[in-house]
Amino acid sequence: MKLGYTILYVKDVPRSVAFYEDAFGLGRRFVHELGMYAEMDTGATTLSFAAYGLAKSNLPCGFRENDPSGPPAGFEVAFVTDDVPAAYQRALSAGASAVSPPATKPWGQIVAFVRDKDGIVIELCSPATQS
Repeated sequence: MKLGYTILYVKDVPRSVAFYEDAFGLGRRFVHELGMYAEMDTGATTLSFAAYGLAKSNLPCGFRENDPSGPPAGFEVAFVTDDVPAAYQRALSAGASAVSPPATKPWGQIVAFVRDKDGIVIELCSPATQS
């Protein structure tokens, strides 16, 4: 088994695609013509967006919508970069909300956190080093 997709349920798929292009430099791989689903070009694992309406049709048990004004959900998406401070500033300039600025962790990795327009936590981090 391997991880194939991470799908984020969002209020507005085209808005999320545009934001992730601007904030993180990702390219779009596929955007459905009805705007209910999209995939970003992120490498081996696909980052996708699905509209709340699609999520509701797929999850009859329901789900909790993201709320940027409330506490974030219990997960994050992490992007690895060689320049965390620049990535952090780019995300903020594109409209991300600051959570925590770049800081060096005890294991040597530089890590920062922002929230996207739906309130999803995004980690920006340098490559982890093996010791």
